[in-house]
Amino acid sequence: MTNNAKTYTIDVHHVTRVEGHGNIRINTRDGVVEDVKLCIVEANRFFESFTRGMTPHEIPWVVGRICGICCVGHQLSATKAVEDAQGIAVSPQTVLLRKMLNESQFLQSHVLHVYFLAVPDFVGAPSVIPLIKTHPEVVKRALRLKKLANDYTEVMGGRTIHPMSNTLKGWRRLPDLERLEQVRNRLVAAVPDLLETVGIVKTLKIPGYERETEFVSLKHPDEYALYEGDVFSSDTQSGVPVRDYRSVTNEFTVAHSTTKWSRWHRDAYAVGALARVNNNFDQLHPEAKSVAETLGLKTPCYNPYMNNVAQVVEIVHCAYNSLAMMETVLNGGLREEDIGHTPKAGRGFGAVEVPRGILFHEYAFDEAGRCCDANAIIPTSQNVNNIEQDMKAFVPLMLPEMSQETLTLHMEMLLRAYDPCISCSVHMLNVEFVD
Repeated sequence: MTNNAKTYTIDVHHVTRVEGHGNIRINTRDGVVEDVKLCIVEANRFFESFTRGMTPHEIPWVVGRICGICCVGHQLSATKAVEDAQGIAVSPQTVLLRKMLNESQFLQSHVLHVYFLAVPDFVGAPSVIPLIKTHPEVVKRALRLKKLANDYTEVMGGRTIHPMSNTLKGWRRLPDLERLEQVRNRLVAAVPDLLETVGIVKTLKIPGYERETEFVSLKHPDEYALYEGDVFSSDTQSGVPVRDYRSVTNEFTVAHSTTKWSRWHRDAYAVGALARVNNNFDQLHPEAKSVAETLGLKTPCYNPYMNNVAQVVEIVHCAYNSLAMMETVLNGGLREEDIGHTPKAGRGFGAVEVPRGILFHEYAFDEAGRCCDANAIIPTSQNVNNIEQDMKAFVPLMLPEMSQETLTLHMEMLLRAYDPCISCSVHMLNVEFVD
């Protein structure tokens, strides 16, 4: 078929191997792209409304239920926002334990996404299931790493999913040091699996499409920012405090999406692993920098398909950084802390990096200490605009050289590369559709 003869409609309904429901619609006529849309069709969640009337300590546990994958991140971001509203300062021990809990979630999520959701695209498999027969050692390795990360979360938070140990001012039940030492030893023993993971990803043929965009992430002067920092833009090379997050997200609606979209200094911006690596490369662990070099990830990188590579770089960073934090805890021990608190009025803001990007929470409390206002903006609602801009840029380039089936696959791969969590992204309270 010649380029001029390409007239068809691509309607992927729904894209598989992503969390939630999203559709891709592309119309071409006589070799000309007429329309490209990423349609988010997930129903609204209304979690912000659920929190109205709740006491401060209830909120982090409830909003963690927004997502079964990013439950740790939602809990931590909400905890920080509530503590900010209540004027609560936490100890260095609590900050350290929260950073460990957060990185356990990164390991869980990145291993899940790279091995089970992204790799099948690159080896021509419809899912990970066929790989059980064709690549059994790869699947076993993926399961070993996922189990290790799950156990790390359980030791730190009390449960693998929706952990309950973290609370306002500290920890309800401190991690068991004997079990933490076992996880530390297993993580040391997992280094060969990490190296094999790098080896596999190095063999993947990453599509070579690029589009310059703005990268947004947390940035901290002393560390690779996953738990705290200012909101940093690659465009301005400067940041703003988390409490000014609305000046970053600038949410707006479009007719074909039930999630709000975001933009800052240009039409769209990207968050997530590639944004973090681009903005904070110098603060990666040396072993992670070495992996980036091995995998050909040089900053600035504007290829969104390389987000999967950036996830592998962060797997290695979190593994080595976690080992260092575990040594600190095991050598210094832990002490019980006073977590008593009397609720009061106030408004607070919190943010952490979760695997898919920066996550904002905001809460206000009345004079009775009950929640009267809430807002949560998750990474996918910040990324959907950028993903569609990528699609609009890449489809005209792909159309002359790809069949309809191959172009469809590349659009699905692009969406999956961002590791979207679509269900979480739909948080609107007042929806007004414009036809």
